[in-house]
Amino acid sequence: MSSTSVKHQNFISEPMGDKPVTELAGIGDALGSKLHEIGFDKAYVVLGQFLLLKKDEELFMEWLKDTIDANKKQGGDCVQCLVEWCDAFL
Repeated sequence: MSSTSVKHQNFISEPMGDKPVTELAGIGDALGSKLHEIGFDKAYVVLGQFLLLKKDEELFMEWLKDTIDANKKQGGDCVQCLVEWCDAFL
């Protein structure tokens, strides 16, 4: 298993609640700002998109790339974070 960031560990260790989108691994201020502009201001809204795509990791990463120009690492970090959160809480 690959190592995960502290941000990732913190995110998956507790319920999502009202966390801002920038709490997601791979989503910094720049990408967070782009997401916020299109209505994805909270982590749970991004999770909703992931669930709408039926937890399809490739499709979700493609959506991040097309929507906010996330690179492969950013998309991968974000999707891994959501996958592990879902495994823990859904």
